[in-house]
Amino acid sequence: IYLINIFNIIMKNIKPFGPSIGKGKLSKKFINKLNDEFDFKSNSKKIDYSSKLASQIKNEVKISNQFIKKNLEKEIKILTRKFLAKEKIGNVKKINILNLWVVRQFKGEYNPIHYHEGDLSGVGYLKLPKNMTNNKLVRNKKSKTNGTIDFINGQKGFLSKSIYNLIPKVNDLLIFPNYLMHTAYPFNVEGERRSFSFNIKLTFKK
Repeated sequence: IYLINIFNIIMKNIKPFGPSIGKGKLSKKFINKLNDEFDFKSNSKKIDYSSKLASQIKNEVKISNQFIKKNLEKEIKILTRKFLAKEKIGNVKKINILNLWVVRQFKGEYNPIHYHEGDLSGVGYLKLPKNMTNNKLVRNKKSKTNGTIDFINGQKGFLSKSIYNLIPKVNDLLIFPNYLMHTAYPFNVEGERRSFSFNIKLTFKK
């Protein structure tokens, strides 16, 4: 168990359309702990989580509740409360992490448009390939979507783009309502794009 200075943890809320998205930063200790756990368990076929998820990705590993509670829970909960506080939601009694899994994505793999269970969901970034957003197939392309994440809500109209694109960075953590549809694009460079996702159930004070 490690100590966290809660005053150094920053959460910024983004509201590109209806639902808000929280964008925070994870500690290096959190990233290292989760990367080490994934590397240790990723070779076991028994714990491959891919068949239960929407992705077109071969290697995904569910992280045990025991490991989450000991190494990850505190930081995720702090960032979640900061996100909710910025939305003026302070009557949360309990934050329960339903599940958490690590996604290992390589060249050509992708995550189709989908949504999650629970009340809130999150995605954090552990490793990213160099020059991931480059598109070798189309020269002078202004839009760099390779390996990025899109959030989709509603339909395109006047003053409403309906799609919000984010370029991931290592240590980024995004928190959003479970129903907010999103997709992770494929990329065409060599290297590993490693992220983790989780779902949260909230219990409110009466």
